[in-house]
Amino acid sequence: MFYRSRLQASAALASLTLLAGCGLLSDSGSETEQRISVGTTSSPSTLDPAAAWDGSWELMRNVFQTLVSFPTGSTSPEPDAAEECGFTDSSSMAYRCTLRPGLKFSNGDKIDAETVKYSIDRIKTIKVKGGPAGLLGSLDRVETKGDDEVIFHLAKADATFPFILATPAMSIVPPGEYPADRIRDDGKVTGSGPYVLDSYEQGKQADLTKNPGYKGFADRKNSAVTIRYFDDSAPMVEALKNKEIDATYRGLTAEEVIGLEDNKKDNNGLQIVESVGADIRFLVFNPKDPAAGKLAVRQAVAQLVNRDALVAKVYRGTAEPLYSMVPKGIAGHATSFFDTYGDPDVAKAGELLSEAGITAPVKMTFWYTTDRYGSSTATEFAELKRQLEASGLFRITLRSAPWKSFQEGFNKGAYPVFGRGWFPDFPDPDNFVAPFVGEDSVTGTPYLSNEITRELLPSSRKESDRGAVSDQFKRAQDILVKDVRLLPLWQGKLYVAAGEDIGGGERALDPQTVMQMWELYRKTSW
Repeated sequence: MFYRSRLQASAALASLTLLAGCGLLSDSGSETEQRISVGTTSSPSTLDPAAAWDGSWELMRNVFQTLVSFPTGSTSPEPDAAEECGFTDSSSMAYRCTLRPGLKFSNGDKIDAETVKYSIDRIKTIKVKGGPAGLLGSLDRVETKGDDEVIFHLAKADATFPFILATPAMSIVPPGEYPADRIRDDGKVTGSGPYVLDSYEQGKQADLTKNPGYKGFADRKNSAVTIRYFDDSAPMVEALKNKEIDATYRGLTAEEVIGLEDNKKDNNGLQIVESVGADIRFLVFNPKDPAAGKLAVRQAVAQLVNRDALVAKVYRGTAEPLYSMVPKGIAGHATSFFDTYGDPDVAKAGELLSEAGITAPVKMTFWYTTDRYGSSTATEFAELKRQLEASGLFRITLRSAPWKSFQEGFNKGAYPVFGRGWFPDFPDPDNFVAPFVGEDSVTGTPYLSNEITRELLPSSRKESDRGAVSDQFKRAQDILVKDVRLLPLWQGKLYVAAGEDIGGGERALDPQTVMQMWELYRKTSW
């Protein structure tokens, strides 16, 4: 979940959280005893980094360490658990890191080079379907030298590899508590990050306290954090208004954003902060489904979907239409789907079906998740159903499931068509194409495209100047349009609601739009 306009996401998301604990903080952020309470509708699907390629990263960034990370204000990875890192050759084929001295996990176990190797190797060994093993496609092997040196040998040039190492999926874990061949599933966490996970109730709450043994770049401005997970945004907003939580992050509906902006006087001084986001929403078509597997059916859907109406009716200006998998603000952005299909056209969609010998109406089932992307998702899919059925060419059945079972379903290939969201791993067009193609697509449905995986991506990864890869990614998007295996819908804006007495919000988001809880503090009241 990264991209080139990282600073925009980081700086614009300015006031992310609030504090509900006792104690005070100065405007400079010096710490006293203080607990922060943050609400979100995005709860972790796993506590094990080897299985995480989703919003679980939110919690992981705060309790684990990675070799490199994104300190506030940075747009490229910098050392975290490592003292220094860099490519050892000009061809981007070997990446070496030297560890900080004296690192330990919260259980007292030592962190050394073998520990790092173990943590990365188990991701590839376990290879969770739809999990982060897909990020390590360029990695050949991990070598250690002594206690503090780790060398990543790549099978092919990959200038994005440091960005991959900066993702929370690459967190360092203790071998004694994380099995080499399976996911840890006891509901506990052992890391070396800024905080220790004291308690966790799935889908309800996570309680974090400051890790006394932490050694890293994070300058913690509070002593503890409580993250509350909500199934729906309405009770989350109510809790914020009632000062039961101090801030919200992820999940506000368009109506709630507008309501908070328009009624500031009646909302106890709550503030809404908007940022340019690179999160996207799209449909995934399962090629094994009798209907979705037919190109003409997918093309007809692409010809009918009215993104302008979708954004206007459901998101009311809090999102904008998206016509390629690479969003605005990222090198390689295009308008490929609009260039091919133009405005919605029922006649053209009907011709596509009739020319392929397909009789209308086509019956299809669309799936969406109820608790990952906010409460507006149900309304969004109702609007998609309305648009497609209004053409007379489709009959759509809607189905939904909580994220954990939804994820299991699409990874098993159980859904004909389903909605996905994507929060970038890193600020680069590679991360809006590579995860969705190949045998190990993060969508759970393999998408084999030799030109993309064997030519365009390898070519772009040889280029250290990531702003110079537009041509490869524009071509990749032309291929995506031709296949219509993925149908981009909209690009979101990010909103945070917070109290006026909270500082540090302008520094709280890293380039993955993951909240760095340690930046938050309550301003003094005198």
